[in-house]
Amino acid sequence: QVQLVESGGGSVMAGGSLRLSCAASGWSDPNSRKCMGWFRQAAGKEREGVAMFYFGGRGSTHYADSVKGRFTISRVNANSTVYLQMNSLKPEDTAVYYCAADDWCSIATILNGDFFGYWGQGTQVTVSS
Repeated sequence: QVQLVESGGGSVMAGGSLRLSCAASGWSDPNSRKCMGWFRQAAGKEREGVAMFYFGGRGSTHYADSVKGRFTISRVNANSTVYLQMNSLKPEDTAVYYCAADDWCSIATILNGDFFGYWGQGTQVTVSS
């Protein structure tokens, strides 16, 4: 059973930066179609896919349009830890951010939370204006 442990988050003024990290353990399947990344859910809103790292091939990154150019996802080591660097934060980025992962990811659904089997506990990010 894969376990995800998140760290980072907190409160920041608009325009500031934060970094989230997510460490995975317990991968048992060596296949290369794993992915890890982040979703978020603001109060009263639907869950939104934010950024995802796909480990297949040489690896690829995928972002929601709302964060492109401001957020960067990266991995530290193979299949274990990913970071989400969040720059130029806006009040609308305020949400609980959840790390998510799965063993068999498809590029077509990589930002759709319905296709993820492993979730972290969530960490609050608050951006004040």
